[in-house]
This record gives sequence, C-alpha cells and structure tokens, in this order.
Amino acid sequence: MDWSGRIALTLYRSAGYLLRPLTPVLMAVRRSRGKESPKRQKERYGYASLERPSGPLVWVHAASVGETNAVMPLIEQITETGTRVLLTTGTLTSAKLAQEKLPAGAIHQFVPLDLIPYVNRFLDHWQPDMALFVESELWPTIMTELNHKDIPLIIVNGRMSDRSFQRWKKMPFAVNQMFANVPLCLVQTQEDQSRFRELGVQHVEVTGNLKFDAPPLSADEQDLTNLRAAVAKRPIWVAASTHPGEENLFAETHKRMVMRLPQLLTIIVPRHPERGTELSEQLSKIVPQTVQRTSGQPLTADTGIYICDTLGELGLFYRLSRIAFLGGSLINHGGQNPIEPARLGCALLHGPNVQNFKEIYQALDASGGAECITTERDLIQTLERLFNSSAEVHRRSELARQALRPFSGALDTTIMALTPFLNPLKINAELNRATGEGLQ
Repeated sequence: MDWSGRIALTLYRSAGYLLRPLTPVLMAVRRSRGKESPKRQKERYGYASLERPSGPLVWVHAASVGETNAVMPLIEQITETGTRVLLTTGTLTSAKLAQEKLPAGAIHQFVPLDLIPYVNRFLDHWQPDMALFVESELWPTIMTELNHKDIPLIIVNGRMSDRSFQRWKKMPFAVNQMFANVPLCLVQTQEDQSRFRELGVQHVEVTGNLKFDAPPLSADEQDLTNLRAAVAKRPIWVAASTHPGEENLFAETHKRMVMRLPQLLTIIVPRHPERGTELSEQLSKIVPQTVQRTSGQPLTADTGIYICDTLGELGLFYRLSRIAFLGGSLINHGGQNPIEPARLGCALLHGPNVQNFKEIYQALDASGGAECITTERDLIQTLERLFNSSAEVHRRSELARQALRPFSGALDTTIMALTPFLNPLKINAELNRATGEGLQ
C-alpha cells in the first residue's frame, strides 16, 4: 500500500485548515510584491466577484500569460457553440490579457488557493459542468474535490516534466485520487503521453502544443516606437526568462564585448520580475551602466544593460531585438519556451539544459534556427558573428519559423478530441436559449 502517498495527500489537504489563519499574511506579502490584485483578492479565497452565467459552463484554468495566450483560441471556439467559459489564472499579467482578449461569453476570475474551504466555496458558486486544465497545472485539492463532486476534468496541452514525473511516481495513491475523474488527457508529446500513462492515467492522446497555434505575444505599439527611437541602430540582444546563476555570465559577456562593440545593448528579462532590484544591484558591480526599467530611469545611449523587470512585456523585447537567448537553460532548470521568440523572428540561442521542451529545441537546432551555447566564449563568438551579419540573423530566424511549421495543428486536433464532451453542453446551451426566447 502507498502509505507515503496517502499520508502526503492527507497532510496536504489538512493544511487547508491548519494554515488558514496564516493565509492573510501570505497574501499580504504577495500583494506587497505586486503579485496580487488588492481589489480582487477575495477571489483567491473562493469568493466570486461575478454572478454565474446561466446554462452550461466550462471552467478553463491556465497558470499564466503563456498558457492563457495558448488556450485563448480554444476558448473562442467553445464560446462560439453557445457554451459559457470561466477562465481562471493566477497572475496579474494573465488577468490583464484575459481582460483584453476574452471573447463574449467568457469571464475571468483568479483561481482560488488550493485549500479545501476556498476550493469548495469556488465550486459551490460556479458549479462547472466540466473543467479543462492547461499544461502542468495539477492542484491536489482542486482535483480531488472535482472528483468528489463528479465534475469531469480534462487536461489539455498537457506537459509532464521529468522532475514532476519522478515526484508524482512516488505517490501513486495521491495520483489515483487526483486523476480518478479525468476521462481524457491531451498532451503535447509522446514522452508526455508515456509519463501520464505510467502514472495510471487511462486515456492519454497526443494532440500537440497549442502554443504553436496561438497568436504571437502582443506589444504596446507606442512603447515599441519609443524604445526603437531610444536604441536607434545599436546592436541589441535579449536574454529572456533568465534565472539566478545565468545573469552574471550575460553581464560578463557584455563587459567583454563592449570593448569591440561600444554601442552594445544587452537586455535582460528575469523570469521572476521581483528580482529586478536585487539583479540591478548585482549587475551594476560588473557593468556600471546598468538600468532597471521599473526604476523610471530612461534608456539612453549610455545604457549598457537594461533590466526589464516588468510583467507581460516579452513580446515588446522580442520585437526590439532580432537575437534572443532563452534562459533557464544554462542551469538545471530545463529551459524556457522558444516558440514565442521564434514566431516573432528572432535568431535563437540557448544553453544545454532544455529538457522541458526537448522535442522543439531538437527541431530548431537541427534546422539551424537555434544554437546551443555552453560557455561564455561560445556566446561571445556567436553574438559577434550574428552582429556582423544581418543576413545570417535573417536566415536563422526564417529557419526557426520553418522548423515550427510541422508542429502546428494542435488546436484542430484538440477540438476534435473534446467534441464528444462539448457536444452535450452545446445542445443544453441551445435548449436554454430556446427556452429563454420562448419565455420572453
């Protein structure tokens, strides 16, 4: 018997009661760091700020901006059938994206904290007919409560990293409780399929990655115009979604390269923006001309490193620079998603640790659209080669785009797989509309 998994799940669920008095403290800390909305914080406790719409309702949950952007076309197709959609996310930037892009028939709330009282309050109000969870969003309390309430949960665009797989494999009881009411799991790759199946999930289909069919990351046109005017014709590269242990190397690279390229501008976008001030102080010791975007200091001709510690602006910097280094790949993190910069025309560089998106990076590297960098010397030589040839940058960016084309089509495949589950809701929605019209 899996006593460790049984105990772990019991302790996790019990924490909802034991830690409940500490929740306001945690939320206050997150609010002080700009991670929570003061006006909508009650949603995190399961209190709805909107009424439940009448008729069938599909609950879609996505973690942040990337997942929200990826699932938006799917939400549009669901609402076109007349079925309402409730989208939940956990970040302010994803909430902003939802406000801008959600179609008619869809509404947004922040996801409740994964504690029993908050989850039950949320479910009792919204009473979803079905839940769709995007990628790797696996919350034990939410999933077990959906199971207890007999609400089917389908994983879409599913992804299971090796690290997560190894952790869940040790707790089969917890996994069985979480996935007991999952009639279908739609995943990105065959490797994801194998991992979910080994965990005991019965029906797992490979439908591809919805991010290939999502619209490109957006950017504020006025901000882009202003930044382009500020940088003029300077050589620029962006290190995106960086992690501790990587930024110092990028700063040292800049310090060495600027002796031959005095106008060089290095843009660093940390994966966690709250590290901006700490990172600015750290890198200023290497490159004194370091500027932090949120400090209000302007980007000038003298700026060497520009730390972009804002939320939801990667689309802006991928458009500003034609060369992008994907962070999380020089350390044992597993790499960050390369789809977005590739679609926006960047030549791609990355470190050796890209196991989170292995199949995509393999295709990009094989095409010549991306290149693996292992040392500071490699990075300097590659950047110099790219800065000396705009034709080479263009060639690589086109190769990267071509490498992604075979991966498209996930949206249509996902819709086809979901049709048996969505059709009954569509019929109910039509009946509700007919009944409503008849009563008027």
